[in-house]
Amino acid sequence: RDTDRSDSDRPVSVSSSGSSQDARSLYGSNGALSASAYHIDCPHKMEEVDIRQCSNTGKEHGPFKLNRMCNNNNNSVSRPGTDGNFQQLPTSPIATRAMVPNPKLSYVDRVVMEIIETERMYVRDLRSIVEDYLGCIIDTPDLPTRPDQVSSLFGNIEDIYEFNSDLLQDLDSCNHDPVAVAKCFVDKSHYFEIYTQYCTNYPNSVAALTECMRNKILAKFFRERQATLKRSLPLGSYLLKPVQRILKYHLLLQEIAKHFDDNAEGYDVIEEAIDTMTGVAWYINDMKRKHEHSVRLQCSMLMLIESTRDSLYFGLMHYKNSKQQHTVQVHVLVPL
Repeated sequence: RDTDRSDSDRPVSVSSSGSSQDARSLYGSNGALSASAYHIDCPHKMEEVDIRQCSNTGKEHGPFKLNRMCNNNNNSVSRPGTDGNFQQLPTSPIATRAMVPNPKLSYVDRVVMEIIETERMYVRDLRSIVEDYLGCIIDTPDLPTRPDQVSSLFGNIEDIYEFNSDLLQDLDSCNHDPVAVAKCFVDKSHYFEIYTQYCTNYPNSVAALTECMRNKILAKFFRERQATLKRSLPLGSYLLKPVQRILKYHLLLQEIAKHFDDNAEGYDVIEEAIDTMTGVAWYINDMKRKHEHSVRLQCSMLMLIESTRDSLYFGLMHYKNSKQQHTVQVHVLVPL
């Protein structure tokens, strides 16, 4: 604790940013939980493009549940309703002053405000991924995308959007009570399992986006979408946000506990919430580590066979599936 500054002067934000260029472990070298595990940067220069207008038919699209208009640029946050349509969530009455310094607010008050308002911004970003990108891809049938490519790119982002929209609604109903906020995370603890699937798939998402950006038509499409939406960040940065967010909850809850009277009623609920969200982060990392190990094990089960017709050609196949064989050619460079 910083003894040179009072609680009201200390910053609240527990920032996180993606700085890694590859799909490394969710933890840093010292084993500490990290919210900067993944990052993808699409270094494509912005240029003047024709803006493609998108419209959604409101129908189900295969495995995707999107049913809203793509071009919805208002600042309100929407959530899926029970009828499959989306409803507008009211803007929090403190949204405009959440980050304004107020000496009357305690440190805990400001942490609670940050949890709610950053969740609101996060849900807005999720909506942008689902509507502004996924929706437009679905509604543009002439794009050279494959269903499996789109599935890898977005993973279960729609499930996360639906869940966090519900979580935001619950947080909004807490009246900024820190114990009630903590209880939201405890009550919904088992729902956070959907993040395991997203984080495990994230390396596939990075690979799919990289593949898309190598296609001139798709690269142009993504640049047009970014220009239309007036976004400073590319799609890759938005796809990283769920990975960052799930690793930030326990840090924010810890900030509440540090400045909450441990003898006060409800402190045990706050501690339970911290344990819950820390456990979620560890579980996600463990599942990701096991997934990466299984992938490495499948690389180790490949067999290389020399061709009898040409010594520069080799057959590459899997031990358990010899019918799928790939041919590898060796190129010999002769110095001039």
